[in-house]
Order: sequence, then C-alpha cells, then structure tokens
Amino acid sequence: MEHKALRVIISGGGTGGHIFPAVSIAGKLKELNPDTEILFVGAEGKMEMEKVPAAGYKIIGLPITGLQRQLTVKNIINDLSVPFRVLYSIRKAKKVIKEFKPQIAIGVGGYASAPLLMAATKMGIPSLIQEQNGFAGLTNKKLGDKVQSICVAYEGMERFFPKDKIVMTGNPIRSVFVPCTPEMKEAGVKEYGLDPGKRHIFIVGGSLGSAKFNACMKDWISKGCPGSEGTDVLWQCGKYYKSSIDAFMESELAKNPDLAKTIKYSDFIGKMELAYAAADVVISRSGASSVSELCAAHKAVVFVPSPNVAEDHQTHNAMALVNKGAALIVKDADAMEKMIPTALNLLDDSQKIKELEDNAGKMALPDAALKIAEEVYKLI
Repeated sequence: MEHKALRVIISGGGTGGHIFPAVSIAGKLKELNPDTEILFVGAEGKMEMEKVPAAGYKIIGLPITGLQRQLTVKNIINDLSVPFRVLYSIRKAKKVIKEFKPQIAIGVGGYASAPLLMAATKMGIPSLIQEQNGFAGLTNKKLGDKVQSICVAYEGMERFFPKDKIVMTGNPIRSVFVPCTPEMKEAGVKEYGLDPGKRHIFIVGGSLGSAKFNACMKDWISKGCPGSEGTDVLWQCGKYYKSSIDAFMESELAKNPDLAKTIKYSDFIGKMELAYAAADVVISRSGASSVSELCAAHKAVVFVPSPNVAEDHQTHNAMALVNKGAALIVKDADAMEKMIPTALNLLDDSQKIKELEDNAGKMALPDAALKIAEEVYKLI
C-alpha cells in the first residue's frame, strides 16, 4: 500500500491509557510518511495537554468535562454544566476541522473525543475509533454507529458495535515489550538488585501506584512475610505513597534487617520490560495497556482489577485472559487475604506458570499501531 502524506486529527484522552495509544498511532503514521500532518484535540486541563506536546505534537483543548458519579455540590454543578460544555465543544471542534481540513478523524476514547468525532462524522469526514478495553466505553459506544471503522483489542466486541465495522488490531504498546528471554531476565535481575538464586514476584499498581496493593504489602511484611522463603519481591509503590512507605520500611527494617534481602521497593520502575522479565509472577492491575504489555511479554500474571474505573472495564479485561487460561484473578475486595498467597502458590507451580505464559503469548497482538495505520489508509 502506498503511504502518501495525510492530514490527520486525533482526539481523546483524560488518562494515560488513552493518550499512549493516540501518540503511538501518530508515531506510526509519521513513520509511514514523515510529511503527514497530525493535530491532536483533547480536554482542557487534562494530562494530554501536557503529554502530547512533550511527544512533539500540536494539541488544541476543548472545554469538555466528564460526568461525575459521586454526589457532591461541586460535582452537581459540574454535571449541570456538561450539556453546555458539550455544545460549545462541538462548535469549537467544527471550527478546528474547517481550519485544519483533516482527511480522517481518529478517536481513542474518553469523553474528550466525543465532540470532535461527532462534528467530524456530521461533516462527512471519514472517521475511525480505537477501543482499548474488553468493555466498550460510553463515548465509543455512542460513536460506533457514526464512524466507518472500529479497531478493537478483544473478541466479542460485536455486543457493543456493528459487527461489519470491527477490525481486530490490538492495543498499541511500546516496541520494548517482547517475549522475555533468559538474557532479559538476567539483565532485569541485575537492574533491580534481585538475587539470581531466588524466585521473583513483581508487584505493580499502575504508574501512580495502588493504595490497596501497598496496604496488602504492609500487612504481609508486618506479619513477617509468610511463605517468602527463597523469594524476592520487587514492589512499585508509586510516587504519591513513597514517603509513607519509606517510614513504614524504616521501622520494619529496624526490627528485621534481613527484610532488605527480600523486599526491593521503588516509587517508579523505569525499565518496565526488564522488571517483567525478572519476574516469575507479576501482580498487576488490568488496565488495557498493562494487559497488552503483559501478553506481549508472555508473563504469568495475577490480575487484581481496580474497582475505581467506569463500567468496571478492568474486570472485563482480566476475564478475557482468565477465560482463556492466560491469567489468574483476585477481586480487589479479596486482595488483603488472597493477593500475595495466590502469587506465592503460583510460584510453587512451574507447570501452571508455563501454561499461563504460553496462553498469554497466544493472546498478544503485536504491530497494533501498524494495523491501525493501515486501516486509516484503507478508509482514505
């Protein structure tokens, strides 16, 4: 297929889970033709307004805001303003489209993409949406009938979208996430100061850390790390929680200096691919990007879906793997009793680990950004 220069508008955001795929798709389109012009449209005050320019792209903000589910005075005032913000955002989106003259509009989900895609489809511009989760988000569900193509990462998405528009592409992830090799494992063990003679668990609660995962770890450590013989734990606690974890670990290490040999903790993990490679078992939330990365790395995972997400989509993401024998799941409500024991039991079952790794690998969909970019060219 010839990759001529295009004019592309990409919209969506609100969270890193939406922003990274958007930037990844943009990067692939620029790779196919460096003369392609790309404009991003996001929500004013949200993280895309910072992250997208940092990746080297221009972005315009719309005054759109999402509905808040909790009943507070501030949230009620916000929710009453939503219809007006939507109308104003659609009007602004139309103006942006008239000025930029895109050949295609791409939506990656999140309320930020709704006004732009609604305006683009009304104006007859070919449009494509990308749904990262196993349970479609509200914005994408509303746009499904209006767009020409819907790129998905999970099977069974015809319950949300017209079947003839669905294209199975997977979620764009960084190219560093590949099936883990013994060499990568060795490099990961060295990078994070783990004992090469021990087994390793990696606990990661998303880029910001997880209060629940940290509470589970503190509880387990204060009980003397039962079941940890011959095991190292690499624990990503998150920047927000770092000072309280430092204080906790200081008092625990005073009681038991040997703890430093078992627990390696950090607020941030820079080389995630090496942390995955070092681990025999990973404990993780089940956001769309994390699931895709872990499948690409062929890892045995215990998923603990976050309950604080719209439509409980993390549970749907995890269950897509659990149903194929590619992961284990522990409910967030059961995490204190079951999260660490489940991972430790799995460590003792090398056959089960191998089975989970093989099945996760079968669910990996590499080259997602390229597949989406090719779909863009097909539509144009």
